[in-house]
Amino acid sequence: MANTKEDMTLEQCKAFIDDLRRLKVFQVNIGGGEPLLREDLFDILNYCHENSIVTCVSTNGTLIDDESARKFSRMPMLYIQVSLDGATPEVNALHRGKGSFERSIKGIELLNKYNFPNLSINSVVTRLNYHEIPDLYKMGTFYKAKTRLSRFRPSGSARGAWKELQLTRQQIMGLSDYLNRYKEVLTGDSFFSITAEDRKDLGLNMCGAAKMTCSVTPDGRVYPCAFLQEAEFYSGNILETSLETIWNTSPVFQMLRDLKVESCQSCPRFDICHGGCPAVAFFLRNELNCPDPECIYQVQLQERVA
Repeated sequence: MANTKEDMTLEQCKAFIDDLRRLKVFQVNIGGGEPLLREDLFDILNYCHENSIVTCVSTNGTLIDDESARKFSRMPMLYIQVSLDGATPEVNALHRGKGSFERSIKGIELLNKYNFPNLSINSVVTRLNYHEIPDLYKMGTFYKAKTRLSRFRPSGSARGAWKELQLTRQQIMGLSDYLNRYKEVLTGDSFFSITAEDRKDLGLNMCGAAKMTCSVTPDGRVYPCAFLQEAEFYSGNILETSLETIWNTSPVFQMLRDLKVESCQSCPRFDICHGGCPAVAFFLRNELNCPDPECIYQVQLQERVA
C-alpha cells in the first residue's frame, strides 16, 4: 500500500489527467485542504480544460487575490465553490474560526469584480447555522452565486463534534421542507434521504460512490468516496495501478455497487434515496448495510412516537 503522504508532482498529475481523458471522465472536483495552496493549480486546471475535462474547485476563498480571480475569470470550464458556514461573522466563526468570514467574502467579491460566472457558496448545515439558511440564500443572490447546502457527516475530525452539531429531528424536517420549496438550491446525492419526491429528478438520487464517482487523495490513494477514507475502504494507488484497473477490479468498489440496504427495500421512499448515505451509516453504526440515520421517513416516525 503506497502511502507517501507527499502530493503528486505536476507531471504525475498530468499523467493522471491523460488517463482520465482516456476513460472519458468529464468532470474533476478539486478540494482540500485548500487547493490554492498548490502553486501549480492553474497548470493543473489548464491541462484538464485542454483535455475537455470540466473542473470544480472547492475553496474557502481566503487565498483568492486579484491576480487569481482574474485568471479564474478566463476559464469558462471552471466552477468555483466557496465554503461559508454562516451568513454572519459570528456564526461562521463557530465553524471556521474568527476572521474567516471577512476573508472569504473578500475572495467572493474579487470573483464578482471579474464577473466570474460559475460561482456557488457552499454551507455545511449544522445545528449552529441552520437558522441562517434563508440568509445564506439571500447572500448567494447578492453575490450572483448559487446556494449549495451540504450535509454534516461524522467523518474525519467531525466525528467528535457529531452529537454537538447534528441536526435535531425538527431541523431535519424543516430542512426537508425548505429544500422542497427552493428547488434551485443545490445539494449532493446524500441529501435525497431527507428531500421530497419531486426533487429526485434534480440529480443522482442514490449514493454515487464507486458507481459514478470516487476519491483520489493528493498522494494518489483511491477511495470510493471522500467521506470513506478509512483503511478498510482503501482501493489502490494510481501511482502503482491505473484508475481503470482499480475502478473495474477493486473488491471495495464492487461491494458498494452490490450494496442493498435490506431494511430499506420495503420503504415507500426507497426509489427516492436508495438507502441514503452509507458514509453516515458507517460512522454512526460501524456498518454499511443499514439505513441512513437521518432518513426523513425514520425521523417522521420518531417524531410521531415522541
